[in-house]
Amino acid sequence: MSDRTPDEVVESVSDAFARTFGSAPAGVWSAPGRVNLIGEHTDYNGGLCLPIALPQRTYAAASRRDDGVLRMASVQQDGVVEVALDDISPERPGGWASYVAGVLWALRRDGLAVDGLDVLVDSTVPLGAGLSSSAALECAVAAAASDLFDLDLLASPAGRARLAARCVEAENVIAGAPTGGMDQSASLLCDDAAALLLDCRSGETRQVPFDLAAAGYVLLVTDTRAEHALVDGQYAARRDACEAAARDLGVETLREIEPAGLDAALGQLGSDEVRRRVRHVVTEIERVTLAVRALEAGDLDEVGRLFDASHASLRDDYEVSCEELDVATATARSHGALGARMTGGGFGGSCIAIVRGADAEAVADAIAAAFEAEGFTAPVSFTVIASGPADRDR
Repeated sequence: MSDRTPDEVVESVSDAFARTFGSAPAGVWSAPGRVNLIGEHTDYNGGLCLPIALPQRTYAAASRRDDGVLRMASVQQDGVVEVALDDISPERPGGWASYVAGVLWALRRDGLAVDGLDVLVDSTVPLGAGLSSSAALECAVAAAASDLFDLDLLASPAGRARLAARCVEAENVIAGAPTGGMDQSASLLCDDAAALLLDCRSGETRQVPFDLAAAGYVLLVTDTRAEHALVDGQYAARRDACEAAARDLGVETLREIEPAGLDAALGQLGSDEVRRRVRHVVTEIERVTLAVRALEAGDLDEVGRLFDASHASLRDDYEVSCEELDVATATARSHGALGARMTGGGFGGSCIAIVRGADAEAVADAIAAAFEAEGFTAPVSFTVIASGPADRDR
């Protein structure tokens, strides 16, 4: 985790841009990573999810170009990657730069007047932690493009939603990761001290108050440091199974399966594995509704229970957890957490737990000790608050 302040990162990314490209940037923009409180693997099924934006952000220092060329550099990578806008494809430029280039490709495909950029990025979002560092990168670049090319898409929720949709397209088509739209919506639309209730079928959003500190609690995030990648086929396999099940059930998405009709729907499916996948999605969507109701009523005990039920479903029915996530969540619960669950796509990444503020350090230490006992890589734990969306910093 970075201990740099936002102002220090803005200053350093500006200086790095000047060293790399020979002049000061026109500005610096940033976008947050996210933690999904509940509603995992529901976004591509037309469901509900409830993310918050993190204080940790990705920063993009940028200046416009008028020659149709995109030049990209990163504090975390060596060298400069260059590509003509007309040459951007799933094969070019490849690697991390595809997440940047894909944004400009998608904006142009949407008919928006976008030209080349010089971009240098830096990030305090832990990479590979399941906290959506990729969406933070995309949304920081999208915010820069909106301002530099006078698109004015940051000025309204509708404009921000349009930017989010283009970032999803960039990740799906150019970067080749078949994710849903939750991460980008969270990065561009979340408010301070609130969770974003996102209806992935209608695109509607609503801010839900989320201020654990007022009740004496914090959200403890543990980056398990377990291997985490969404482009290795496992994520896509889950999505394919859900889409096939929807076709078999004669519905557009699994959102259309009501909890009361779940057993009947499962009886129409021939594979036990697919039945488990569908059961997770339908029950997880219901858990989001119940969690919103509990948050609005101030019932954190119920939110914790729903966290636990969500993790069990992700572990047993969706099979996207791992040993590190299971140990982290179980240890947090045994040391007083109201509830704990994996967050993000799974197969590694992070877990979250609702713990008393006074107990956060002790819970983090207990998780570290449990990891050491199991021979796992040492985890990194930190507390977070619900933070604001992508915007211009300088």
